[in-house]
Amino acid sequence: MRTQLKMLHGHKGFTPLAFSRFISNVGNGMSPIALAYGVLSIEGSDGGDLSLVMAARYFPLVAFMLFGGVFADRFQRNRIVGGVDIIGSLVVGVSAISFLGGFPHVWILVAMGALFGVLNALWWPAMSGVLPEILPREKLQEGNAIIGLMNNIGYITGTLLGGTLVAAFNPGWALLVDAVSFLIAGLILWNLNLPSKTRIESPGMIHDLKVGWSEFSSRSWVVTMVLCFAFINMSFESMLQVLGPLNFSDPETGPRNWSLNLAGMTAGMMLGGFIVLKMKFKRPLFISMVLIAISVVWDFSLAFEMPLIICIISAIFSGLTIEFFMVTWNTSLQSHIPEESYSRVNAYDALGSYGIAPIGVVIAGPLASQFGVSNLLIATGALTFIAACASLTVKSVRNLTND
Repeated sequence: MRTQLKMLHGHKGFTPLAFSRFISNVGNGMSPIALAYGVLSIEGSDGGDLSLVMAARYFPLVAFMLFGGVFADRFQRNRIVGGVDIIGSLVVGVSAISFLGGFPHVWILVAMGALFGVLNALWWPAMSGVLPEILPREKLQEGNAIIGLMNNIGYITGTLLGGTLVAAFNPGWALLVDAVSFLIAGLILWNLNLPSKTRIESPGMIHDLKVGWSEFSSRSWVVTMVLCFAFINMSFESMLQVLGPLNFSDPETGPRNWSLNLAGMTAGMMLGGFIVLKMKFKRPLFISMVLIAISVVWDFSLAFEMPLIICIISAIFSGLTIEFFMVTWNTSLQSHIPEESYSRVNAYDALGSYGIAPIGVVIAGPLASQFGVSNLLIATGALTFIAACASLTVKSVRNLTND
């Protein structure tokens, strides 16, 4: 890893980008635990309230994602990302203050989540296109792997700290750290000195969206993966945001045990990052989807109430598969999609992949109350397995190569 870091350090902007992702993800690791157990600590709240809070950011994210892709292809991407992170720090800060001030309310958290979702719709397509502006195409896999490792080192640090802070103190402190991390990362990215972007002249936003759709829909492997991940992400986000915390609902041991699961997932993502950094694969998407199909062992270990150590080991394997897929998927898109329309294609990808995820998060809590958390975890695992196997029936997915 040290050799790759030294080689990539010579590309202007890469090191600050990697450092900003570490800082931001320290806070991101704390936030899910703080929000989940913060909501459950509000008097009278239940799994349905948790679903509302966790789903709040997804609806505006989906609604505004395509417009975010157009903006990212038109304007300086690092400035969009940096500005959104700075504003996002204020939004998260309001949630933190509500807990620290003793006036938390589900609807305050829902409103702040919705605002954050709008910001994230601008952030996501822009962030995905920053790395290709820094590195040449032949260095993208190594760059994606390093950025992923920095993300995960920050996330696992935040996850372990978040579980401790939430269990011992007020969830607001963890959210406050998250707000500060956004502010620092945003300032770093805003001041990234990248070449000025050539302004795109076009008849208008609708035309830009049509061009992006043409680039997206003309590739069967992209369309297939997006359709399959609509169901995979719906299942995974339901488990991650709602069912996992409900599965470890004891106020004394729950935050610690769930944070250990999340830390295990992140440790697995780091391991997956090291693997994909050191090795190149002839058919990366084929291997990725086989691994995703097997990753449902985490859902089933939680569903059947296996010992904590078994759940953590399953989470480690699941994390490995996630990072392996993310690096190979990002590299595949960056290698095959023209740079000038990349953010729009990424926006269509995110819209399709996460379009129904909010529905899963919203209904997960009420369905868990009706049918039991374990039964819902079995359902998320089964749906993920079926969708992953379905993607492998398409030849262009199985045979895609990144030269």
